[in-house]
Amino acid sequence: MQNELDSKFLLRVFDKIRQFGEKKDDKYLLGGITAFTDLDGYTLFVEDPQVKLSFGFHNQYHFDYEDKEHYEKFEKKLKQIDKEY
Repeated sequence: MQNELDSKFLLRVFDKIRQFGEKKDDKYLLGGITAFTDLDGYTLFVEDPQVKLSFGFHNQYHFDYEDKEHYEKFEKKLKQIDKEY
């Protein structure tokens, strides 16, 4: 399943989740989306219960989901966070 990812959009939403989200351990939660990094900070993880996205060095990314509808709901949550914060 191929999805186009706007890296600037993702980084902006990731930053908003970290700024305005609830911190729990090393993860941040906002609008049903969890955001965190690996230990070195080079890979970002953005996920909800149905979709997992890893975004790393040189703008490489990988989505993991079973149903296109799950991805569409995930994308809608990201856009909502970007719009509201």
